[in-house]
Amino acid sequence: MTDLDAAFNRIVALAEARGLPGLARSTSYGTPALKVASKSFCRLKDAQTLVLLCPAEQKTLLMEISPEIYFETDHYVGWPAVLVRLDVIADEELSLRLEDAWRSKAPTALAQQRPLTTRAPD
Repeated sequence: MTDLDAAFNRIVALAEARGLPGLARSTSYGTPALKVASKSFCRLKDAQTLVLLCPAEQKTLLMEISPEIYFETDHYVGWPAVLVRLDVIADEELSLRLEDAWRSKAPTALAQQRPLTTRAPD
């Protein structure tokens, strides 16, 4: 198993544990990705970095609050995606971020199959 496989297995396990309907393993830009309804919501950039789709406001907030975890490179400036350092983020937080990204791409009918849960503010 490669480092890329191990990183993706962690992401898949966390997404599946959240019970997100319609998950599909895929690839994007030659690396493993997760999709919902044929729309990618996250992909590995490399074994240490996840590209996570999110609204611009959330991206800015995440990078301000936790710059040790969330960042962007010049390539991602202006895009609704944030980079995540996989070796720093805890499983619980990564799990929540995966669900947020999934919700941003899931069709309404599918998202309604996964009720919003109450959680502590970020």
